Amino acid sequence: IEKEAIFKEFKGAMTEQYVLQQLSGISECKDCHYWTSEATAEIDFLVSFKKWIIPIEVKSGENLHAKSLKVYREKFNPTVSIRTSLKNLQLTDGLLNIPLYAIFEISSLLKKVVETNKQ
Repeated sequence: IEKEAIFKEFKGAMTEQYVLQQLSGISECKDCHYWTSEATAEIDFLVSFKKWIIPIEVKSGENLHAKSLKVYREKFNPTVSIRTSLKNLQLTDGLLNIPLYAIFEISSLLKKVVETNKQ
């Protein structure tokens, strides 16, 4: 039996589970939901933070193509969206990329984004 096959096949699901476990430990992000657009697009998590609804797209690798997040952002125009991946921390045009290893810092990172938007 190939030992790595399970990680290749279930890498995305295991990464989503990891992010959910991290989110569940953060008091500001306790209420997690899922969003789908008539089965054409899906967002892994929607969390409420202060007065915002924040979509979170989980990527298990470095391929950051996120059609579903693009659809959601075009439809609802959120102030900030989050993508977790293996890429470095970056905020570009309201899209905050948080490295998977730092997802536990989501609350403090969002607070900084809130402060920036108030100015």
